[in-house]
Amino acid sequence: MAKTLADLIAAARSQIHEIQPDDLAELLDTGTDLLLIDVREPDEYGAGHIPGSELIPRGQLEGAADPGNKHRRRILFTARQRPVVLYCDTGARSALATHTLLEMGFEQPRNLAGGIELWAAEDLPIETGGHGR
Repeated sequence: MAKTLADLIAAARSQIHEIQPDDLAELLDTGTDLLLIDVREPDEYGAGHIPGSELIPRGQLEGAADPGNKHRRRILFTARQRPVVLYCDTGARSALATHTLLEMGFEQPRNLAGGIELWAAEDLPIETGGHGR
């Protein structure tokens, strides 16, 4: 039987760890050494993102995480032992991305529960502009 997107997201969520927005905000406020990745598209990032986040769209994640790939991104492939928190709009795309990094050997990938929508609903900081670093 073919799986739906909802099935894939549920399966990923059953194998990953999620972090609540207030817990992430506390880690960011205390200067915890973590990598924050926005897996949305550049226009979504420009419309509003969590300060300090890096843009690595979902479709580029595997290449960016693989040190042997020509599309590798040093900021990501060197973070295998660091906490890496991923987010999207609602936490669905980033759940799949978090599961991917787990499968690629990242030790501490986390998904932001509720994505940037829940982050914004909790009145946490968002900045606009830019297309990632």
